[in-house]
Amino acid sequence: MGNAFRCMSRKEHRGGAAVSRSKRMGSARSGRGGGGGAGKLTPAEEELLHRQALAMAIHQHLDAGGSMSRRIDAGGSMSRRIGPGSTSSRRRGDLPDSVTGAKAVQIVLENLETKKIVLVHGEGFGAWCWYKTISLLEEAGLDPIALDLTGSGIDNADTNSIATLADYSKPLIDYLNKLPENEKVILVGHSCGGASVSYALEQCPQKISKAVFLTATMVKDGQRPFDVFSEELASADVFLQESQLLIYGNGKDKPPTGLMFDKQQIKGLYFNTSPSKDTVLAAVSMRPIPLAPIMEKLSLTPENYGTVPRYFIQTLDDRMLSPDVQEKLVRENPPDGIFKIKGGDHCPFFSKPQSLNKILLEIAQIQAPTTLLPSKAQTEAIEVTEGKTEEVKTEKSS
Repeated sequence: MGNAFRCMSRKEHRGGAAVSRSKRMGSARSGRGGGGGAGKLTPAEEELLHRQALAMAIHQHLDAGGSMSRRIDAGGSMSRRIGPGSTSSRRRGDLPDSVTGAKAVQIVLENLETKKIVLVHGEGFGAWCWYKTISLLEEAGLDPIALDLTGSGIDNADTNSIATLADYSKPLIDYLNKLPENEKVILVGHSCGGASVSYALEQCPQKISKAVFLTATMVKDGQRPFDVFSEELASADVFLQESQLLIYGNGKDKPPTGLMFDKQQIKGLYFNTSPSKDTVLAAVSMRPIPLAPIMEKLSLTPENYGTVPRYFIQTLDDRMLSPDVQEKLVRENPPDGIFKIKGGDHCPFFSKPQSLNKILLEIAQIQAPTTLLPSKAQTEAIEVTEGKTEEVKTEKSS
């Protein structure tokens, strides 16, 4: 079990702002971006929040002998453990990506289908990576919860023992199955966590109000999560034969069980615009990536997966999942809505937390249409930039 840390209609997306292919490797540069959100933490409050999260991660890391295996509170809420004081009563100043003059998203809680947002981390990460997002969503009156997938964060499972996507996603599926009968949630999946979200859409569609893919592997039926990266990493067969990143947890004579980037690769691929303090947090918290779940082909059906509205958030300065690859994903598997974050790297919960928060609040308020006819569908791309939100594309399908 994992530890619980507590726009538009469907059609093919065509065009959008022209984006050149990002280089996947390069020197990491710390930066501060722009985005919008519903209020802001003061610099002192954000620093305290981060110090507590970092101290907790380091303490767990040392206690576990290098692996994040010590549980804090099974079923507890990360946000309430690391947040300084009552989140509802805090006054907030500028976050690093504060938006001068940005208009806060107004939330009418009574109109929401659900206030519960389940945050699903990507490969190597854990519930800890959502600490900024949790704080901002709680501040807006929503009920976020972040889960550790199997062998991730402070879940004590050995990553080498994870043999299937079902094994890896079990904490998420268990959580959804335990929800009250008529309760639904919004799922948000980051990077390869998108595969777990897709798997959940197939297994528990009746429990999910909306699915959000945050620069994530929004795969099609019969596709592997790894296939999304194959254009830039090499085909799966070649990667398994030649990669120096592989981990052979069951011995060299057995198939590889995981992979791990070195610190400089992680910094260049994941955190090229993130604050350096968040890069440090990730350095002591990330764990090896189980290989089996990202090499497994998903079976997705229109009757289950296809019944839940999907939204995709693109990050335009992403070196791990380049803008070109993200465009290909939404073109080949069109979501109901597309949002873009300017200046966001592969981890916008670090680099652009306000921008990400603004988009999540907007998605939470989208009302499900009574009927959705493909011939009358619309696709919009909403681009979040400093100080404003721009509609960059709206078109009707033919």
